[in-house]
Amino acid sequence: MNKPSCIPSFLVIVTFVFLASSAVGQTWEVFDNDYKLLRKIENGNLSYLGNSLRVNTLNSHISLLSQDYESFITIENTKLVRFMEPWIIISKGDKQGALHEYGDLVFPPEYDQIESFFNILMGKKGSMYSVYDRGTKQTRTYGPYETARLASNGQLIAKTPQGYLLPFSQDPDRLYMDLTDVSGNVIIAKEPTGYGLINRDGDYILDPIIDTMEYLGDNHFFAHDGNQYMLIKAQTNTADIKYTSYHRIAMENGVLLEYIHGRLRRIMKGDGILLDVVGMTEVKPVEGNHYNVFFRDQKIGLLNPNGKWDVQPSLNIRELLPGNQGLFGALINGKYGFVNSSGQVVIPAQFDEVKRFSDGLAAVRTGFTWGFVNLNGDLVVTSRYDRVGDFFRGMAIVLMSGKFNLIDREGKELLPEFYDRISLTTDAYYLTERNGSYGMINPIGVEIAPPIFEEIRREEFDRILVRYQGRYGIMRENGDFSLPLYYTSILFDESNKKILARHQESLMQETPDIGKKRPQRRPR
Repeated sequence: MNKPSCIPSFLVIVTFVFLASSAVGQTWEVFDNDYKLLRKIENGNLSYLGNSLRVNTLNSHISLLSQDYESFITIENTKLVRFMEPWIIISKGDKQGALHEYGDLVFPPEYDQIESFFNILMGKKGSMYSVYDRGTKQTRTYGPYETARLASNGQLIAKTPQGYLLPFSQDPDRLYMDLTDVSGNVIIAKEPTGYGLINRDGDYILDPIIDTMEYLGDNHFFAHDGNQYMLIKAQTNTADIKYTSYHRIAMENGVLLEYIHGRLRRIMKGDGILLDVVGMTEVKPVEGNHYNVFFRDQKIGLLNPNGKWDVQPSLNIRELLPGNQGLFGALINGKYGFVNSSGQVVIPAQFDEVKRFSDGLAAVRTGFTWGFVNLNGDLVVTSRYDRVGDFFRGMAIVLMSGKFNLIDREGKELLPEFYDRISLTTDAYYLTERNGSYGMINPIGVEIAPPIFEEIRREEFDRILVRYQGRYGIMRENGDFSLPLYYTSILFDESNKKILARHQESLMQETPDIGKKRPQRRPR
């Protein structure tokens, strides 16, 4: 199944499918989007498909293919390692090399490690580093260094026994005590005189005279110099001091707070004041960048990320939760209920735990079980589940006795049985799991396939890749098959609008019966 991943913004990686089995005696069939067979490719492993790249590996050779899947360059005795657009990383033994996706050999396979930053490619060989610039088509060698790496703003940060260097800058021999890669715009530099900020060109946009500096995220920095506190915003070529104060600013519980004459006065944000009000005693962050703000008169308010009150400061409340649809969870006398933006109780505090409203319903826990109430506080889904998710498009995932189901707004369980797991995907479909097998449910709660497949992945509407007993096929939204469970692998060449399916005649098997009659015969 597809799983979410985090990809650094400075490294563009093309999604690929790697096929590791032997290609002897196997054939690739090439279909158009209507599943019309266009041609066959005998033998080989079609391993990566990018926007402009198709690769065939056979007998330790790598061939780059055109859009017609014809070889235009072959590299012998090498293996494919990974594709970092536009670079193809190859290996020979324990050494790595790199090609451009158009076929130019940039680095022969003699490097210990290779990394990239957009159009820059860097190869490590011992303590020496070779850097290729695609724009100039030139390679320069740097070193020796203890270590070196490409920073997220495009500079090269090199470490030596004496300190740190920026070899790409106009002053490549300038020594720094420390260099910290924090964002795509700047690097925090430390010198004997203090901290400063260096841009993508390797130049200071804030001189190294600051006593302390902390990165707050989103190009914002918190700094202290002498008796002065500063909030700084660093752009590509400028560092603007957005706020200065001689009063103490401190980071407490992950919140920047300013004290005036020893009393809490302001809640700060990345580049200025979020809230300025007298009488505050404490600020606690809650989910979604909201804040519980406590006052000396025993009131509490809920402040949103824009510095506005979601709930006005009110009495007799111990905790406020971010809400939705005009209601907010509130802890009152040891129980949770819901209040409106004025702090008035709308649904009495009677629950042990609550979640925010969605689709007009909110999950509430009484004792050890969960149910749902409506905006009037009526219990519309009986409290009987061990765990529940939020309602989304009229459905919610629920857990009971270690098994999962879907319910509608009336509390009706939509599946005939509970499964081991149900997960909502980014395209509003649901993946189901039972005994290590997977199925799929569409956004209106109709089961496309029960969990019988070893793998299931929705590529687009009416095109679902499935694997059963080692064989791949393509299923439609109604559960029928566009390509039967016959193939050892299937690839989607999206930029070329083609589907490639690999088969081995001796391994043909029947499509499983999952409740509907389906064609079993392989298309011709």
